[in-house]
Amino acid sequence: MLANFGFFALLTAFGAAVYATVMALLGAYRRRPTWLASAHHAALLTWPLVTLACLSLIGLLVTDQYQVEYVHSVTSRAMPLYLKVTALWGGQAGSLLFWSWLMSTFAGLALLRKWERDRVFMPYVIAVMMITLGFFIGLIVFFENPFLRLWTSVTGATVSSMLPPAGAVPLLLSDGRGLNPLLRHPGMIIHPPMLYTGFVSFVVPYAFAMAALITRRADDEWIRTTRRWTLVGWLFLSLGLILGGRWAYDVLGWGGYWGWDPVENAAFLPWLTATAFLHSVMIQEKRGMLKKWNMVLIILTYSLVIFGTFLTRSGVLSSVHAFAQSAIGPSFFVFIGASFIASLLLLFREWEHLRSDHQLSSLLSRETAFMLNNLLFLGIAAVVFWGTVFPMLSELVTGQTITVGPPFYNQATGPLFAGLVLLMGIAPLMAWRQSSARQLGKLLRVPFALALGLVAALALAGIHSLGALLGFGIAAFVALTTLIEFGRGARARMRSTGENALTALLNLIARNRRRYGGYLIHLAVIIMTIGIIGSNFFQIETQGQLKPGEQLTLGRYVVTFDGLDEFFTEDGRQVARATVSVYRDGKFISQLHPRRDFYIESQQPMTIPGVRSTVEDDVYVLLVTWEPLAANGATFKIYVNPLINWVWMGGVVFILGTLVAAWPDASEARRRVTAPAATAPVQSA
Repeated sequence: MLANFGFFALLTAFGAAVYATVMALLGAYRRRPTWLASAHHAALLTWPLVTLACLSLIGLLVTDQYQVEYVHSVTSRAMPLYLKVTALWGGQAGSLLFWSWLMSTFAGLALLRKWERDRVFMPYVIAVMMITLGFFIGLIVFFENPFLRLWTSVTGATVSSMLPPAGAVPLLLSDGRGLNPLLRHPGMIIHPPMLYTGFVSFVVPYAFAMAALITRRADDEWIRTTRRWTLVGWLFLSLGLILGGRWAYDVLGWGGYWGWDPVENAAFLPWLTATAFLHSVMIQEKRGMLKKWNMVLIILTYSLVIFGTFLTRSGVLSSVHAFAQSAIGPSFFVFIGASFIASLLLLFREWEHLRSDHQLSSLLSRETAFMLNNLLFLGIAAVVFWGTVFPMLSELVTGQTITVGPPFYNQATGPLFAGLVLLMGIAPLMAWRQSSARQLGKLLRVPFALALGLVAALALAGIHSLGALLGFGIAAFVALTTLIEFGRGARARMRSTGENALTALLNLIARNRRRYGGYLIHLAVIIMTIGIIGSNFFQIETQGQLKPGEQLTLGRYVVTFDGLDEFFTEDGRQVARATVSVYRDGKFISQLHPRRDFYIESQQPMTIPGVRSTVEDDVYVLLVTWEPLAANGATFKIYVNPLINWVWMGGVVFILGTLVAAWPDASEARRRVTAPAATAPVQSA
């Protein structure tokens, strides 16, 4: 049977991961190349085995095998094929299997690379990645098996197990409960794979970092080797966060996109430490500094990745994103603690060996700016971590759960985020080692004056919020300094090569992709910052009950209720869809259809807003409640969200900038080809 085949493949993959771990460590200790080769092959074998397990589960999902407990819990006959496939990660057990498949994929890709330069790292990289993979596969095999079947015991009770209990017969079911309606949005189809890919990508640089500590390599080779793995992981994690915000905006029906939900925070925490890491590794590569700090950051990032997965799947948090209560919580907790302590022990063993080649020579230097950048990121991470775990600690100590809401996060992190954005405009203008205060002031004078002028114009236009004025001023300042950097580089190239402006700019970016890709990312952050300021400071809302022909006024907009239809759909929904007309300054601009979908199979509702989007703002209309058709009335909640689409536009630029920064250039490829390979022998742990 397909379920048995999938479970056997998974069990074999678990054995292969354990075998690869043991043989890699023994091969390094005994200096046996054949053992290392065997470990390498076993590690590579995990990918096809976990792939077979995933394909088996997908086969069960799409063929409506409701005698399998997982299939019954996340699919139904009314669901379209693409939702049945994506139900692979729609439940606890399936999402862990999908996580493991991504982990085996990245481990396989890392192990297929040419190892001549880093063969001293190989056994320990294999061991670390296989320990992580083996842990997750073990959770599936022993706690969250998606291949369990449903049986009817002799007493009539329903039992789930791989093999039938004595006297039990298969439980034949004609339909399943179906996927949670909140997970049927396109954003949630893409969001989990992006987030999981971001999570597992960071296991690779962490594995190389641990290998560098074990082999006592104090240089930056492990950073150079894993730079693009880190950038890829950071990109996917960023995309996961952005898509999660879009899903919340479209589905949760509260007019926003980020509510500091504990599970949102669980994904945000490793992004913060990873972003700090991406900035600080540049100092190690350029100046041989912050070696200890970079090890701390990658250990924190890995630990927070596992911690975030724990929060989502252990059931310790109440969240619309979290899965149900599960028995895997203690295992997660032990693994997080053991891996974190082991990492710190390795770090402390090599603490003196990781001395910096240089020291900070001036407060006015790029090194200092990057250090301040890191401290701000870690400060935000500390605030978010405390706000996330405090309800758990409160319940543990007092028996009462205290909710930490958005006001706490906004007030505590707002100034830190403002400082980070401001640094984005100043740090690139600073020189390595030491900058001249006079020269720096000269570079900052024009963008500062222009930003100040913009703030004055906004104040005269009627914006009186000090927070908004400060935010727009900082955003304008950073955007101007970044654009001036592009302009200055392009002009220099035009003078030296005679190229036209566009060609000079494109060639400038192509010749230094890492630097100018980073600048594009900075511009993306500024675009998103404008959207965040606009939607947070200037959002307005109203709510009211209307009968057909009646209207609600909100700012410059008038929303008129035209009518409401109720009907059933073929996929098992009972739909109440309203029709409203939107007017701005007395002129008709759009007709919207906010609705409420009730999924009969799962007895769950879902709110779909009617949205009219422009670059300037969104008109966001929710159907809250409605009366019987005879009364023909409905209650609406309406938001106007200024500049909110700048958040999503910034996400597009963000992707572009990261791809530019991660794309290898010819000069770097030549350096890696001509650089001497590592010749150090394999050392024992």
